[in-house]
Amino acid sequence: MNRRVLIGAAAAAVALGAVWWQFGGQETTGTATAATSEYADVDTSSITEMTMGPEDAKVTITEYASFTCPHCATFHQTTFKELKRDYIDTGKVHFIYRDVYFDRVGLWASMVARCGGPVRFFGISDMLYSQQKEWLAADDAVTISNNLRRIGKVAGLEEDQINACLEDSEKAETLLAWFNQNKDADDINSTPTLMINGTQYSNMAYSELKTIIDEKLAE
Repeated sequence: MNRRVLIGAAAAAVALGAVWWQFGGQETTGTATAATSEYADVDTSSITEMTMGPEDAKVTITEYASFTCPHCATFHQTTFKELKRDYIDTGKVHFIYRDVYFDRVGLWASMVARCGGPVRFFGISDMLYSQQKEWLAADDAVTISNNLRRIGKVAGLEEDQINACLEDSEKAETLLAWFNQNKDADDINSTPTLMINGTQYSNMAYSELKTIIDEKLAE
């Protein structure tokens, strides 16, 4: 392994791990439990909302998801593809993706996905979900960090660009604050969770989702 890459991966793991634990993060599965009070007044205006579809669409769907959540991976490989084809690409739905951080690894994955900006975000996200079992199949943080780096490189990101993104502790702190503010505002406790025109729905089959969207489009 390239020594520079190994050192960079270790540095990122240590730096972002410190941020995670410093701000009360917990390692969980399927439930959002990170501390929230210290984030209430943090300025998160620098965080870009990742969206698809026209902003003036009659229906807005906000998905709360984690890159380490198996149910989210299934949703994105099945239901989301149909949603995108039938409603987002046709201009009927404005879609907003919001990260949920169950664990520090989910935060790292988000930072890689966001590293290329809005243009590359959904492409990298698709890779993270479709390859979730592979890049998470490691017992140590450095290996997982390197797995994420490989995905970033395949997506067209430069090594120095990925290093800068993964070692940006200030960005990590802001993302954690942004997540917690959104989680509190929409009462998010699990993933995937959908907010459809402001009403919360849990994970569901595409046929059910389609019925809800059609009803709201007909209102």
